[in-house]
Amino acid sequence: MRVTSSGTAWYEETPPILIVDGVWASVQCSSEDFWEDQAGHIRKLRHAEDRVILVAMAVWPDGTQTVLHYEMATQESEAAWSLFFAHLWQRGLQPYSVKLIVSDGTTGLPKVIRALFPLAKHQCCITHKVRAMLRHLGYGQLSYLDAQGQELSLPEAKKQRYAQIQHDAYAIYKAPTWEGAVISFLVFERKWTDLEPDAVRTFINDAALTLSFYHFDESLHSLIRTSNAIERLFREFRTKADDIGAFPNEESCLAIFFLVLRRDHAKHDRFKNHGE
Repeated sequence: MRVTSSGTAWYEETPPILIVDGVWASVQCSSEDFWEDQAGHIRKLRHAEDRVILVAMAVWPDGTQTVLHYEMATQESEAAWSLFFAHLWQRGLQPYSVKLIVSDGTTGLPKVIRALFPLAKHQCCITHKVRAMLRHLGYGQLSYLDAQGQELSLPEAKKQRYAQIQHDAYAIYKAPTWEGAVISFLVFERKWTDLEPDAVRTFINDAALTLSFYHFDESLHSLIRTSNAIERLFREFRTKADDIGAFPNEESCLAIFFLVLRRDHAKHDRFKNHGE
């Protein structure tokens, strides 16, 4: 993965695919209130507030991934994403050259994508889609026998249902073609609707947005049907953020995020050089 500065660098090329997402952190902010310390000094009262780092990662035709830009916002709103993409435009990104944008189910983002990237398809992360479905499981009409006919306890039966429907959901996206995936969706719906109506209803809502990756080269499918590439960076950042607690200011938060990017970049280069 290549990492570019989040400053004023000008983009000489526009990537055909963007993966966008945000990661939250706690930042100390000043308020209008004051307090007096033990030495009698009057200081501004500070308190922790949640902030989100919005991130755009490029995926190039050869599969190379590049973190293009990141910036801090107060929320993942339509206005915040619009401003974020406006900054990308100012640095040379050509909106009509972007063919696909991958994201999770962030509210407000789909409308921004439609408005600002008229030629781009929207790919909803299949991992987020499946996880959202699993949160709606009702565990009705459970089977208390496993595949070998052995009796199961209630927790074991629930675990079996969870594993079975999760397996069937992910299997849809292993179909070699878009048409095959659509057929798999219909089979899934027929199999599970009576048992898990709420989960299936959640899963099939806007299901077409999870199949946009089929319009691109098969070699890219594993990279663009999820936002996992960017989530990997977020997991490492969250580990650092948990150790720190509340960052003293926004600048320190962004500095740690940049160091996480650099570390991931270095690990990628070591792996690539070793492979060669």
